[in-house]
Amino acid sequence: MGMIALGAAIAVLTGAGAAKATESIARQPEAKGDIRTALLLGCALAEATAIYGFVIALLIIGKM
Repeated sequence: MGMIALGAAIAVLTGAGAAKATESIARQPEAKGDIRTALLLGCALAEATAIYGFVIALLIIGKM
């Protein structure tokens, strides 16, 4: 049961990587086009991982 919870936590935390990548690109003003693309991809990744985390949480509740 602990491994299932650990997997759910890892699935939700993957959105943090996208936020850090966007922050590092934002420090380079000459990369304006890339910033927009990275922001959109980061938002999509964060939303997808939130949905995956929700589904995994529902599966965990169903197993209890």
